[in-house]
Amino acid sequence: MLKIVKTSLVIAATLGVSGVAQADVNEALANICTIVQADDKGELRKKMRSVESDYRMKLKDYYSAISCGGNSLIRTALLNNALEAGELLVKKMPKSDLEAPEADGKTLQAWVAENGLQDTPIAAVINDRL
Repeated sequence: MLKIVKTSLVIAATLGVSGVAQADVNEALANICTIVQADDKGELRKKMRSVESDYRMKLKDYYSAISCGGNSLIRTALLNNALEAGELLVKKMPKSDLEAPEADGKTLQAWVAENGLQDTPIAAVINDRL
C-alpha cells in the first residue's frame, strides 16, 4: 500500500513539473516570430541557445509547434526577406526535417515553388542543404 502511495506521488510531481516546464518554454519562445521577421540573427541565436540550455530542446524539437501567422519560421523568413535569420534556421534544421511536410502537408520546397520564391537567397540555401 505504501509503495502505491509513493509511486503515485512521484508520478503526480513529475506531471506537475512537466506542465510548468511546457508553459515556461512557450513563454521563452513567445517573441521568436518577431525576431525572425526583424531578421535579427544575433537575437535568434541567443534565443535558440537559451532554450537549448534551459530546456534541453533543439530547434527541431519546437519548430513544428511554432506558427507565425499560419506559417513556419522558415516560411516567415522567406516572406519577410529575412536572409540572415532564414539561413540560420535552415542550417540548424536537420535535412530530414527540411524535406518533411509541414503543417499544411506541403514540403518547404513545394511551398517555395508554389509562392514563386525560388529566386530568393534563402531558397538557394534550402536547395544547397537538400
